[in-house]
Amino acid sequence: MARVALVTGGMGGLGEAICFKLAALGYKVVTTFSPGNPKVDAWKKSTSEMGYDFAAYPCDVSDFESAQECVRKVEQEVGKIDVLVNNAGITRDMTFKRMDKVNWDMVIKTNLDSVFNMTKPVCDGMVERGWGRIINISSVNGQKGAFGQTNYSAAKAGMHGFTKALALEVARKGVTVNTISPGYIGTKMVMEIPSDVLEGKIIPQIPMGRLGKPEEVAGLVAYLASDEAAFVTGSNIAINGGQHMY
Repeated sequence: MARVALVTGGMGGLGEAICFKLAALGYKVVTTFSPGNPKVDAWKKSTSEMGYDFAAYPCDVSDFESAQECVRKVEQEVGKIDVLVNNAGITRDMTFKRMDKVNWDMVIKTNLDSVFNMTKPVCDGMVERGWGRIINISSVNGQKGAFGQTNYSAAKAGMHGFTKALALEVARKGVTVNTISPGYIGTKMVMEIPSDVLEGKIIPQIPMGRLGKPEEVAGLVAYLASDEAAFVTGSNIAINGGQHMY
């Protein structure tokens, strides 16, 4: 029987590439989208024409009740969740001097609270079945910090603290918990950075001299979701072209 993989925020960028990769490997792939997202129908139509059969459910990942309801529906209508990829995230960049509580809370809730909200309703089931994969998509900026991103860097660093602690609790139960920390990846969001900034400031910091590809991150997710990765847990795997080594 095909395993069920739930990818939050899977309708664009890294999330979409992860959905494509897992589907190609035979997983039943489910993604979430923000309630009211006007692009849902077009995305479903486009991916269906490409030969993918994704299930998609509305979910405010920053809200615990919404996350619980989403998981309940997925497990009732698709199947028990075997792989959870906590990918959903936002940025609200500004210096700390300018940052207000609203923009701090928005990023912490969407990027960090969401990890608890989505993991809580699936973890016990994974433990009971003796198999599960929880994969948290963090960022190089959660490892090294970034100017104007105190909220984002704090949330992304917090994700790995969550990973390490939960990994200790479920390691003997066949459930692994890992973090992936991508650097600058050639998603639509990154490609919208002004070319003078991208070419003049960002890419020169990357020893490989290029942006990463979404498919490269998706391949790492696929490995961590596999049986072959059963001995990898509590790890934070950097995929940043050598931009930050630690």
